[in-house]
Amino acid sequence: MLGSTLRILVVGGGIAGLATARALRLAGFRPEVTEWQSAPMAIAGGIYLLGNAARALRELGLDGPVRPLGQVVGRQRFLDVRGRRLCELDNGLVWAGVGECRALPRADLHQVLLTAAGGEVRYATGVDALELSPEGVEVTFDDGRQGEYDLVIGADGRHSTVRTLAALGGPARPVGQVTYRSVVTGGPRVTDWTALLGQHSAFVIVPMGAGRLHCYADETWGEIPVDPVARLRERFAEYGGPVPAVLDAIRSVRVASSDEVELGRWSRGRVVLVGDAAHATAPTLAQGAAMALEDALVLAGALAKAETVTEALVRYESRRRPRTKWVLDRTRDRDRTRDVPPPLRDPLLRGRGARIFAEHYRLLLDPA
Repeated sequence: MLGSTLRILVVGGGIAGLATARALRLAGFRPEVTEWQSAPMAIAGGIYLLGNAARALRELGLDGPVRPLGQVVGRQRFLDVRGRRLCELDNGLVWAGVGECRALPRADLHQVLLTAAGGEVRYATGVDALELSPEGVEVTFDDGRQGEYDLVIGADGRHSTVRTLAALGGPARPVGQVTYRSVVTGGPRVTDWTALLGQHSAFVIVPMGAGRLHCYADETWGEIPVDPVARLRERFAEYGGPVPAVLDAIRSVRVASSDEVELGRWSRGRVVLVGDAAHATAPTLAQGAAMALEDALVLAGALAKAETVTEALVRYESRRRPRTKWVLDRTRDRDRTRDVPPPLRDPLLRGRGARIFAEHYRLLLDPA
C-alpha cells in the first residue's frame, strides 16, 4: 500500500481543500496545502448543510466542533409567489439515520476545517505550471519556486487553475442564472427553510440562529446588475410571505452568475480534481459543500487502500462520478420547475411536491 511518505500537494484553501487535507491526515498522509490568496479567505454569507454533509463531517471527526454553530433546520417549506403553501419536507424524516440539516455562517465552517486540517496553509502561493510524468508532477509556483510531488490535488474551485494546467477541461459553463446572497439581521422571524417559487425565479430564506437569516435568490437573467440590492428589490417586489420584510432588512448583496462543471475525466497522470473543480453545479440543491466533503473522504480512503496512485484515482472517480452526476441531474430537474408556468406547476406541487423534492435526495441517503 501507499506509505505516509507520499508527497501530496493540495491546491486550494477552501472547503474542498481543507476537508481533503483533514481526510488525508486521518488516513496517515502529510499533505501540503497552498492557497493563492494572501490570507485566510474572508468568507461572507451563510451555508445550508443537508444530512449527508453532517454525516461526512462526522466521519471527518468534526461533528463536535460544528454542533454548537448555527441552527438545526427541521423543515423545508415550499410556497408560491404570494406566500401560500405548496408542500413541505420533514428533514428529520427525510434524513433519518443520516444526519441533521444545519444552517450556519460559511466563515464558521471554514474556521472549523482550517483548524482541523493540520499543518500550515501556505498562502499567497499560486500554481503557474504543472509538468506531468509517470512518476509524479513537477509544480512551478508563481514565486518561481518548484517542487516535486507524487500527487497534486486540485481543490481550487469551479474556476480551477489546476484543471486548466492539467488539460482536464475548460472554463465552467454558465447556466443562465444570476444569484443573489445576503445575510440579514433584524429581519422577520423565520424558523424553517423557506422557498418561494415564482416563474424563472426563486427566493430562499434559511434561519442560522441568533436572529440571522441566510438569504439566497436567483433569476433566469443574463446580466450582472450594476446595483444588486436595487435589482433584488425590484425583481422580488411582488413576492409575499416573509420576503417583503427581508427585502427591507437587506443592506448588502453578493451577486454572481451561476455555472457548472461537467468533465469527461477528473484525473490525468498524477493530478486529480475534487469538489467544484471537478463537478460544480448551480447551488439549488445545496450540495456543493457536501460533495466536496464526500470527495475528500473517498479519495483519502482510496489512497490508503490502493497499491498505486493510479489505482487509487481510478477507485475514487468510479465511486464518486455516479453520485455527483445524480446531483447535477437533480439540480437541473429542480431548476426546471421554475420554468413551468405557476398555474400548471403549483397544483402539481400541492399534490405531489413532497414526494418529488424528497426524491431529489434519495441517492444521497446512502453512504458516499
